[in-house]
Amino acid sequence: MNRIDAHQHFWRRSRGDYTWLNESGGALAPLQRDFMPEDLAPALEASGINRTVLVQAADTVAETEFLLGLADRHAFIGGVVGWVDLSRSDAADTLERLAADPRFKGVRPMLQDLPMADWISRAPHPDAVRALIRLGLRFDALVKAEHLPALLRFMQAWPELPVVVDHCAKPPIGRADAAERQDAWRRNMREIAALPQAHCKFSGLVTETPANLRSTGAAAIGALRPVWDEVLERFGPDRLMWGSDWPVVTLAFSHAQWLAVSESLVSELTPAEQASLWRGTAQKFYDIPLMESV
Repeated sequence: MNRIDAHQHFWRRSRGDYTWLNESGGALAPLQRDFMPEDLAPALEASGINRTVLVQAADTVAETEFLLGLADRHAFIGGVVGWVDLSRSDAADTLERLAADPRFKGVRPMLQDLPMADWISRAPHPDAVRALIRLGLRFDALVKAEHLPALLRFMQAWPELPVVVDHCAKPPIGRADAAERQDAWRRNMREIAALPQAHCKFSGLVTETPANLRSTGAAAIGALRPVWDEVLERFGPDRLMWGSDWPVVTLAFSHAQWLAVSESLVSELTPAEQASLWRGTAQKFYDIPLMESV
């Protein structure tokens, strides 16, 4: 079975640029250690995943270079989505240098953590966005529902730039007091999905689900079904891709548990549609060659 995990992370904390992991204890305590390729290898072997997309977890070019070094040593890493400050006047030069490595597939500004919800529609330097397009790179959008209007404006302004919405834009799941936010998420995602360059990752959602709604796999499936149904209808299997969001997913489920929940939903599709979601969409979007084994 050939599958691509379109969204996973590695980090070595001693590098010092994972600021979101600096606060001791708390909910993120299980993630406050190194996560490296040897830690993920057993899950890949058990799951039929033989390629991954390694996504940045720090807002530094140095971390992107670290990830590209890992990709150089581990063949299962099919591509790296890194970080570049797109607002800098020299961002195009940095992109040009990084793109000399064919495993550099695109960038992901950490939009959800920026103080301006509309940063993406205001701050990027036009030369940087033109460089992304010219170099054949992609844009991963790490956003929440409140960032979608600005993302939509950005995508409308740059229709030639391929964009994928990470984690389905983290919709409010199973929260009875969030009906207005759910409606806004649904409306904005429909507008984004109407743009031909838009893609979506079915990833990272179990950690957005309240604990009482994911006490079992069946409960998680029920909680996630409205999101699944919406993005499947709007994007279709040819623009949807699966990601584990490992190791962040382990805050809620093991890699195997998240895979099993996803398989239950994906199994409702035709074999061709399943193939698109498990590998075809990510392979085409990121230009990743498959390999026979990890």
